Amino acid sequence: MKPVEPADEIIFANPRFENEYAALHEEDWLRKALNRALERLKGNVLCGERISKKLIPKGYVKKYDINNLFWYQLPNAWRLVYSVLMNRDNRIVMIIEYFDHKEYERRFRY
Repeated sequence: MKPVEPADEIIFANPRFENEYAALHEEDWLRKALNRALERLKGNVLCGERISKKLIPKGYVKKYDINNLFWYQLPNAWRLVYSVLMNRDNRIVMIIEYFDHKEYERRFRY
């Protein structure tokens, strides 16, 4: 059983994805799915699946200066990719991006 570690804050790494999320209609399936995912992440930053360090795209490491990465499964084979940051005693979930499975495979070169 995974430990439960609540998030103190959730941020978007890229304003583009935050704006796209904000622009989604409240009744849109993706908006609903992302809302559920964000609520789960607030309750436990470890609710996603950890991605092996050797599989983290170098572009993410360079652009966002991260050393961990998780993916969270959304409906319709979409994925939410995030990192957990520590700032003093605060756990911050940084949403890197969300995309369909085809784009996920392309990004991770599967």
